[in-house]
Amino acid sequence: MPVIICGTGGHARVLADSLIKSDTQILGFITADKNQKDSIFGIEVLGDDSYLKNFSNEEILLINGIGSVPGEDRRLRLAKKMRRKGFSFASVVHISAIIGEGVKLEEGVQIMAGTVIQNNVSIGVDTIINTGALIDHDCKIGRDCHIAPGAVFSGGVIVKNGVHFGTGTKVIQNISVGEGSIIAAGSIIFRDVAAHKKIIQKLN
Repeated sequence: MPVIICGTGGHARVLADSLIKSDTQILGFITADKNQKDSIFGIEVLGDDSYLKNFSNEEILLINGIGSVPGEDRRLRLAKKMRRKGFSFASVVHISAIIGEGVKLEEGVQIMAGTVIQNNVSIGVDTIINTGALIDHDCKIGRDCHIAPGAVFSGGVIVKNGVHFGTGTKVIQNISVGEGSIIAAGSIIFRDVAAHKKIIQKLN
C-alpha cells in the first residue's frame, strides 16, 4: 500500500530516502510544524494529521518519522495515537541491509542503511535498527527500542522493551538488558543490565 510519513525532521528524511530507493509510493508527509517547507525531496508536505481523514485505514500505511531520543516520548505517543485511530505502521528496510534467514520483524520496525541482521533474530514493534548496526544470530530485541548507528551485538543478546543503545555500543554474547535502560554511546556491555538502568561511560 502507499504510505504517508509522519514527521519532517532528519529521521523522517532518512526513512523517505530508504522508501524512494525501494520504489515505495509515498503520498506525502504530515507535520504539525507550521513553518515546514512545502516539499521534501519533491514529495509534498500535506499538512497536519487531520489530512488522514481523507483515507481509511485500509488504503494507506503510516511511517513513524519521529526519531528516538532517550527520555523523550514523542515517537511513542504518535504511534499510540495513530493506532487508536485504526492505522497501522509499515516496516522500512533499506535496500542495502542484509537480513538473514528466519529473521522476524514486527510492525513498524525500521532497518537503516548498511545494517546486518543475522539468522534467527526477532525485532519488536516500532524498534529502530539504525545505520550500520550489526546484530548477530539469535538476538531477541523488544519493542520501542533504538539501536543507534554503529552498534554491535554478538549472538544471543536479549533486549527488553524501550531500551536505547547509543552510537557505537558493543554488547557481548548472551547478555540480557532490562526494560527501559539507557546505554551511553561507546559503551561495552559485558554483564547483564537491570531494568531502567543508565550506563554512562566516563571519558578520560
